[in-house]
Amino acid sequence: MPTAKILVVGSMNADFMTTVKELPEPGQTVIGTDLVTEPGGKSSNQAAAAALLEADVTLIGVVGTDAIGDRLIIEASARGVDTSRVRRNPDTSTGCALISVNREGENTIIVSPGANATLRPEDVSDADLHGNPLVLMALEIPLETVVAVAERAAAAGAQVLLNASPAQPLPRRLLANVDVLVVNEGELLELLGDQIPSGQWEDYARRLHEDGIERTVVTLGKQGAVVIEHSDGHLTITAVDPASVTAVDTTGSGDAFMGGLAAELAAGRTLTEAAQTGALAGAWAAQGHGAQPSYGRRTDLDSLASTVAARM
Repeated sequence: MPTAKILVVGSMNADFMTTVKELPEPGQTVIGTDLVTEPGGKSSNQAAAAALLEADVTLIGVVGTDAIGDRLIIEASARGVDTSRVRRNPDTSTGCALISVNREGENTIIVSPGANATLRPEDVSDADLHGNPLVLMALEIPLETVVAVAERAAAAGAQVLLNASPAQPLPRRLLANVDVLVVNEGELLELLGDQIPSGQWEDYARRLHEDGIERTVVTLGKQGAVVIEHSDGHLTITAVDPASVTAVDTTGSGDAFMGGLAAELAAGRTLTEAAQTGALAGAWAAQGHGAQPSYGRRTDLDSLASTVAARM
């Protein structure tokens, strides 16, 4: 397999986390545990997850000149990510996320973008794009930057992998340059803007094809994922089984899935094979607290795959 070389363009946040018995309702105050601060941000998480699976990962992002920014760079580097292209912005604070996790491992997240909102197309050079076979982005940075980088990456012959989260309307100009779209089912329904009943995969596939999307992975949490592919006029819909684990905290599990998916695609695996590794990465992460600190290495995922196979 070729070297799994990946360029991640996107967000870096500090996650401020507390555990609660029940997630609060509007207007309700609940008592949480001690506040824990961990590295996060969708793109930084995805970069770390891919690097831990032995991919060659470069991260382009923006942080402030504060101590939090220092820590995010140190933490990503410690997990094998090349952070030399992360820019420091002295005029704004580093992005952060406020996270509450209940006893079932479910969470609520509020993101304050901070320096992430200042990531611009010019932060990504032509050399960055020509040197990386896969470019991975999410939507915690300005949409105009995502659109511009996707266009330039596609023109440079790179494979563009987009995690369309947080959900928002996406221009056709962007979708036309996306090789693989990754969303959860709720995000997919919001993107399509139709009243399609849940689980109607052929209807989803038809609408995605109309929008120019030929390859999509829809994540379903503990139910696994579904891979939708159009090729030479043929439609293939493949269910990816979940790796059943006892979830402690699902924060960052979706990003672990993305990292595993990206690492395998960059190494030349099929989309279904990559999604299977992504499911293992997401399940492994759900067994630990936080995002990046819970991510597994290749040996961890191999061990989990063996355990899952033994149960069958």
